[in-house]
Amino acid sequence: MPDQRKKLVEVQDLTVQFGSRRHPFTAVDHASFHIYQGETFGLVGESGSGKTTIGRAIIRIHPTASGKVLFDGKQINGPISRELDREVTRRIQMIFQDPMSSLNERAKVDYIVSEGLYAPGRKISEAQRREMVDKALCDVGLLPEFASRFPHEFSGGQRQRIGIARALIMEPDFIIADEPISALDVSIRAQVLNLLSQLQKERGLTYLFIAHDLSVVRFICDRIAVIHKGKIVELAESEELFAHPLHPYTRALLSAIPQPDPIAERNKKLLVYDPACHRYSETNRPGWEEILPGHFVLASREELEEYRELL
Repeated sequence: MPDQRKKLVEVQDLTVQFGSRRHPFTAVDHASFHIYQGETFGLVGESGSGKTTIGRAIIRIHPTASGKVLFDGKQINGPISRELDREVTRRIQMIFQDPMSSLNERAKVDYIVSEGLYAPGRKISEAQRREMVDKALCDVGLLPEFASRFPHEFSGGQRQRIGIARALIMEPDFIIADEPISALDVSIRAQVLNLLSQLQKERGLTYLFIAHDLSVVRFICDRIAVIHKGKIVELAESEELFAHPLHPYTRALLSAIPQPDPIAERNKKLLVYDPACHRYSETNRPGWEEILPGHFVLASREELEEYRELL
């Protein structure tokens, strides 16, 4: 039975390149996935794998070399109309990784949070603007009087909450959370994750949650895509991916998760992913295959048979 859920975001065969035309560097290589409305979609990979580049390409910070990015059925990469650009700017927001560098140290919180409201076409009074700032701060657990302070007066967790408030004030439908807790203390991470989950339930938000920590992604995400050197190698629902990891890179990532039991941590076997283990040829090239309903893996025909034996 086909899935009747609405696809809010669709990434189709997306390629992002940097550098010169003669010597381009491919950061994202023909990535494809979709995100259903109201879900949290996780994108996991090591540093430099291209996961942040995908998020920035969706929000139009990075130009795309080929492929399509569809938001609510409309293509938003490449040249678009001014009206669609304004719509994308309001409906798609981003929470950045580093709460220290993503806030303007010379501006007060009042301006930082409400900066998006000054965009052309938005006509609101000063009283309305202040009311919206106060509500956004309260929604993330900060006091309204914090609006008169500067970012350096806050802790890392509070700064990240300010970044979340800056995104919320635009009343978006889709938020790209780029490793929003990696720069925070362990004691603060759970608070921010719980805050994101609560806001999603209250506002019906859709998240693209970018991270390198699989244990965190398992907690908050409905589906997870694993990316390696710009290529998505596996995609499945969270519990399915943890129960039946198929691609060698996925299994290597899972083996690196720290165990709370010291004995289990000492005795666990750490797997190392070697790309040379794939036996590709002209007649045995890898393809994007659905091995189980909703469980996709990048594999050749020979590898697909091996993966089926693991299930």
